Amino acid sequence: MHSTGTDENNAKGGRLEARISNQQKRLFKRAAELQGSTLTDFVVSTLQAAAARVVQEYEVMTLAGKDREIFVSALLAPSIPKGRLKKAVSRYKKLMD
Repeated sequence: MHSTGTDENNAKGGRLEARISNQQKRLFKRAAELQGSTLTDFVVSTLQAAAARVVQEYEVMTLAGKDREIFVSALLAPSIPKGRLKKAVSRYKKLMD
């Protein structure tokens, strides 16, 4: 879900805790300082960006070359169901009526 910028979406009501090593904390704190932000702001913004990338990787299908052509062709000119698939379509239509 994308943030819409409303007060409700930006309200800070949640809390996140994590155990990290002292070495990790020093690294995160240094990175935050280099960006001119607080450790909390750095961790939250970095985690949010990483989470958005992961969600996009799992929700967006990217096809290249021949795969894209096959997919688009199937959408534009779907094949007519035969055999068991045709029977399944008929059963589905009967159930949904």
